[in-house]
This record gives sequence, structure tokens and C-alpha cells, in this order.
Amino acid sequence: MQTVLFHETVFGPIHSRRLGASLGINLMPNDGKICSFDCLYCEAGYNAQGAGTSGLPAREEVRELLEAKLQQLKADNAPLDVITFSGNGEPTLHHHFAEIIDDTIALRDKYFPAVKISVLTNSTRISRPEVAAALRKVDNNILKLDSAFDSTVRLLDRPAPGYSVERTIESLASFGRQGIIQTMFTRGEHRGEPVDNTTDAEVDALIDAYRRIAPGEIMIYTIDRPTPETSLQRIPRAELDVIADKIRRATGIEVQVSG
Repeated sequence: MQTVLFHETVFGPIHSRRLGASLGINLMPNDGKICSFDCLYCEAGYNAQGAGTSGLPAREEVRELLEAKLQQLKADNAPLDVITFSGNGEPTLHHHFAEIIDDTIALRDKYFPAVKISVLTNSTRISRPEVAAALRKVDNNILKLDSAFDSTVRLLDRPAPGYSVERTIESLASFGRQGIIQTMFTRGEHRGEPVDNTTDAEVDALIDAYRRIAPGEIMIYTIDRPTPETSLQRIPRAELDVIADKIRRATGIEVQVSG
């Protein structure tokens, strides 16, 4: 079974296709995965690998590790574009997520004031006031929406019970231009059932959702590393460009493509 990617709370900097030189913060265990999605394409593997034994890092530990790393990078005059919350699961599940965002902003302002702060979230907890307030404070509030159909989300993203695309779109729309919508495009099959969010029907439904949400930007991308569902295909860049052009023409929103 494919296992977690990140074995540190603060890792990198690594090169991000979308964000540049990125210092990562993993608020999930270093030896397991905790997520409210269980995506077929997740580079950190399936949730079935378990939560591990290390537990979630304490707020104080995250702050100390981040400050030490920023001090080192500054002393080394190392390039840094962004501090990114990602890792082995959904960062907003951490019970001190909002406070950790405040700590990160303070440390960023102290050591690298020009660096941006990004959060990659699957959007499952954005209706919580404390989570939404924290996300409004960061530079890049990157919010997932892989399909406007519940059936596709259930197959591709495999959310925890109770997920609703309609409720998610309503919550995403509350951010307006403060949000960046991120969509992963792929196709293949899972347990004999076809998976494909690149069809005309899928893209048209996403366009309707993007119009309702009216984000500041849309990011579309495809798989880049091995995935737990091995049948999934990387979508060719030329095809992503066609999808992006269709979205731009229909919405007037800037679309960034990684592929």
C-alpha cells in the first residue's frame, strides 16, 4: 500500500508546480494519514494505512519548528516563495488550525515578509466560522472542487459521510475573490467503475459552479506522481489547455494550468 509522503512537520523547501519554492507545513501525523477525503489520486496514499502513532503536532511544536527553519533559511539567504499547509491529510482538521495560522503569519512577517502563505484544503470544513476566518487571513486560500456532481465526488474523492456538493459550493461562494478554486482532472476506473471528470458534462457543470463561486482564480492540474489507484491517467497538457480556455471564455476568471 502506498504510504504517507511527509515524515516531518516542517519540510522543504520543495519546488511546487503552482507555487514556486515552497516550505511545507504538515499538521497531520508524521507516520500516518488523517483526512476527510480519501481520494483515488492522493499522493499520500489511502486513509486505510491508518493514523499512525505520532499524533498531531502541538501548536507550540509547529511554531518552534517553523521559526527554526525560517531562521536557517534566512541565514543561508535561501530562496523562498511560499509557506504551504499541506501534508498527510486535511490541515483544517487540526484542532488549533486557526491559532497556527496566526503564529505562521507572525513568523512570516518577522523573517520573510514578502513570502506568501498558502493553504491547500479539500473544503470540507470551510463552513466552520473559525476555519473560514483563518483562511481569509492567508494569501492563497486554495479550495478544492473536483466535480459539481455528488456521484463523481463520491467516486473520485470519497468524502466522509454527509458531504454535499451544493452545500460546498455555497460555502465556497462566501469567499468570493478571496478564494482560489483548485480542480484535479483525471480519468481511469476504480473497482470496475469508470472515473472521468474531463467530459463535457463534467466541465460544463464545473463552469456553472465556478460562476456561482466567482473566485479570484481557478487552478486546474492533473496527476504528477504515483497514485494509490493505479489506473488513473495523467491528462495531457494540450487537453488541459483546451479545458482552461473553455473555462476562461465562459467565466472570465483567470485559469492557471499545471500539467
